[in-house]
Amino acid sequence: MTDNQKADRPDRLSVERKVVHGVLVVTVQGEIDYDVKDALSEALMSEDGTAAPPRIVADLSGVTFMDSSGINVFIAAYQQVSGAQGWLRIADAQEPVLRVLALVGVDALIPCHPTVEQALNA
Repeated sequence: MTDNQKADRPDRLSVERKVVHGVLVVTVQGEIDYDVKDALSEALMSEDGTAAPPRIVADLSGVTFMDSSGINVFIAAYQQVSGAQGWLRIADAQEPVLRVLALVGVDALIPCHPTVEQALNA
């Protein structure tokens, strides 16, 4: 498991990766905006940074804010895993984040689940 944090704003975002039953679970805490989008993007990529893992669950239970930068990162990750015959699912997003996802229609593209367990088993 690795822990990626933006060096100049470590209090803004924390990202942890772990593999559960062959699925990459990326647990995110903090705020997702332009300043930290690269850290999130790196966490959703493979260890060597060349391609996305085929199956990803993004646990957003600790995310308190997300702007269009986060939306763009998730859409790009979705496109990469879909091209590799994989999938991306969002789990446990707080209401303000769910509102943003629904407002721009990302919830119709990327399935959103109430818990990580449900996202893993969907």
